[in-house]
Formats: sequence, C-alpha cells, structure tokens
Amino acid sequence: MTDFPATTLSALADFDERSLDEMRARSAAFFNEIKRRHTIRDYRPDPVPLDVIENCVAAAGRAPSGANHQPWHFCVVGDPRLKAQIRAAAEEEERAFYAGRAGDEWLEALAPLGTDPEKPFLEIAPWLIAVFAQKRGGLEPGDSKKNYYINESVGIACGFLLAALHHAGLATLTHTPNPMNFLSKALNRSSTEKPYLLVVVGRPQRDAPVPLHALKKKALKDIMTVY
Repeated sequence: MTDFPATTLSALADFDERSLDEMRARSAAFFNEIKRRHTIRDYRPDPVPLDVIENCVAAAGRAPSGANHQPWHFCVVGDPRLKAQIRAAAEEEERAFYAGRAGDEWLEALAPLGTDPEKPFLEIAPWLIAVFAQKRGGLEPGDSKKNYYINESVGIACGFLLAALHHAGLATLTHTPNPMNFLSKALNRSSTEKPYLLVVVGRPQRDAPVPLHALKKKALKDIMTVY
C-alpha cells in the first residue's frame, strides 16, 4: 500500500472495546430510542437554543464521505421573515405537485399520511435546516475539486443529523418540495450546490398526530438477509 500520513486508532483513543453483553445492551438501547422517532407536522413555537442545533449539525459533519471531501452544507434558518419566504415558495411548488405534477400513483401513496399543500410548520417550528449537496469542493475551505459519491455521502450525513436531533429531544420532519431551487435563491447559495433536503426541527405539539400508516415498519426478516 502507498504510504500516507496517518495516526492510529489507539493513539486517538476513539474506540472503546465492549464486551458482548455491552454490545447487545447498547445496540438494543439505541434501537429502542430511535424507533421512537416519528415524522411530525405539528410544532410548538417554543425556542430551541442554537447551540443544541450546532451540536447536532457538528455530529452530522462527522459522517463518512467520498474521499473525505464532506460535500455538504447546512443552512440553519431561524429568521421569521426568511422562514415565511421559504414557506411561501414551498407551498407554491406543493400546490402544483398536488394539482397534477405528482401523478395519481404518487398521490395515492401519500394519501394515508394525510399530507397536503399547506405547510404551516415551516413557519411555526423554531428552526429549519436546509441541506445542500456540493458538486465541487474539497477538504479545505476554498477548494474547488470534484466531489465523489455526493448523494450517498450527504444522505448518510442527513441520517446522522436526524438521529442526533432525536437524541437531543427534538422532533423532525424531512421536507422535499420538488423542485427546491427556491432554497438556493432564498439562501444565496452557490450554483455548485444543489438543495438536497429541508429538515424541520422543534418541539412537537403534545397531541401532534402520527398517521397509523407511518407506524407500519417492515419486519427485520423483510429488510435483512444473512449469508
């Protein structure tokens, strides 16, 4: 193998050996925590400290990525005027979506979730996190190199983000109006970035509805094969 600058896992002290009993207990505990995450559309306007969001975004930034280029950027939006602008633009796209752009099959798939073009949560929730995928970038600020495995890398980072926000005690919703070009304009992002996901974050209304359809998760035997 070609020589490259490196340290060791032991030097970093970033890995804790666990007994088999600890592994089982910790994996079960994480499953029991993450299975309580639900997509929520009804939020309280209660403020959430920015440092909580910063910690969760920092956790997302630790995700693995192609060539370690970390091809993502997280725009954290709390300004009420900007949230209102984003809501107006998103609802415009959503009205076109529900009026026919989606097609009957897609709308039929969404029907059990009770979604519609109205997105008040975009203004009510204290924070929106717009995630952008970067076509070009690199490890150092100002780099303009080709990024690799962009969708895979940003998707993993978003998974880290959702898990971190849930772990912190916050509810989330992943919103993907199509197209999302209005986010690039509203947030003044570079043409080398593409809107990837809009995450709604806040404290849920205590009686926020959870569609029964959303509680139906595939059994482990249906999503895993052991060879």
